[in-house]
Amino acid sequence: MKYILSYLFIFLLCSIGVAQKKQNHFVVFGGTAHLGNGKIIENAVIAVNNGTFEMVGSAKGLKLNPASYDTVYYAEGKHIYPGLINPNNVLGLHDAESVRATRDFSEIGHINPHIRTLIAYNTDNAIIPTIKTNGILYTQCTPRSGLISGSSSIMALEGWNWEDAVLKADDGIHLNLPQMSSARPEKEGEQGSPASKKYTDDKNYMEKFFMDALAYVNSSSNQEKNIRFEAMRGIFNGKSNLYIHTEKARDILTAIELVKNYGIKKAVIVGGKESYKVTKELKKNKIPVMLSRVHDLPDRADEAVDLMYSLPALLQKDSVLFCLQLEGDMEAAQSRNLPFNAGTAIAYGLTKEEALASVTLNAAKIIGIDNKVGSLEDGKLASFIISEGDLFDIRTNNIQFAWIAGKKVDLNNKQTELYNRYKTKYGIK
Repeated sequence: MKYILSYLFIFLLCSIGVAQKKQNHFVVFGGTAHLGNGKIIENAVIAVNNGTFEMVGSAKGLKLNPASYDTVYYAEGKHIYPGLINPNNVLGLHDAESVRATRDFSEIGHINPHIRTLIAYNTDNAIIPTIKTNGILYTQCTPRSGLISGSSSIMALEGWNWEDAVLKADDGIHLNLPQMSSARPEKEGEQGSPASKKYTDDKNYMEKFFMDALAYVNSSSNQEKNIRFEAMRGIFNGKSNLYIHTEKARDILTAIELVKNYGIKKAVIVGGKESYKVTKELKKNKIPVMLSRVHDLPDRADEAVDLMYSLPALLQKDSVLFCLQLEGDMEAAQSRNLPFNAGTAIAYGLTKEEALASVTLNAAKIIGIDNKVGSLEDGKLASFIISEGDLFDIRTNNIQFAWIAGKKVDLNNKQTELYNRYKTKYGIK
């Protein structure tokens, strides 16, 4: 009997697999497609086959044969976008932030390049479904704390476990650069405090570690394997990014010197509130920026109160590659506001397509996944969304459909369940 049940179970699994394959060839017809690379296609047609874009083009003059597809979605009057990417975030790395045991983004120790967020990512995190509802389909789960926090990985917001969800493992190491002065807001006219002993000690400690790690990586006769130095190998050979978390202009210049001194191939500034002051140096050294959240205040009292709103436009004007991110207070839950941060940047100088790139293709380029996602292009993973209105307007952002690598995403969550439950009680239509 147990053998019969085993064969039946295998048969059912195979049947499910065949059914999923049959449902994986579909087409979206009509709608305005915002490709993410600055281009727009009115009345678009998007065909998906086996999880990738088979065709992205204009439906004008095209004779559609519905029988060629498993499903046809009609999107007239709607907007189609690439799935948004949520960089530098602890989403999926904690359940109760006030409970230390659940905070898998913060480890004990000062130098932890070998710590990987990949295996700590929780696909069953309760916040994740609320994030997908606003069109975010990928996240860069990022470590915090210490001088070197560890390595991040790029995860899809879908899957049974981290093995299912991973798009790119160990994309880079995160360095919290020692700050020359306090991060607290400075008073009007204040020049900033001089370098403290702690800053000098931390900087020397950091440089010694980089020096030792580079020597280890360049040596072919290491007697013992050092897991911390091994974890740094990728940033020296160009396979991984070095994400340097810092805000002040003078600290950004220090970061650039660090990159040049140790021959680091790919570096990214994370934060960069004063990056607009050093755009020439950033562009010259081809260093992109993951900007601090737009809905924030500047550090200095004598700076314009709306500086953070216009910061994306300042970097765009000077041709510095950048993307938006939401590091800070309650950042996992705040992820859902990523499109609205981009919307504010539109009001302060970005075009809508530039703002879209800042949360899709630019982010994909910076973290090294633009060959797979970030834009609606033939051959890329079919990770995209359909919104009833403008994605960046809180009044019209209404995601009706979403797919991750061709798999349709369930957009229900606890909040939508409660809304649907109670709206009838109060007569809400």
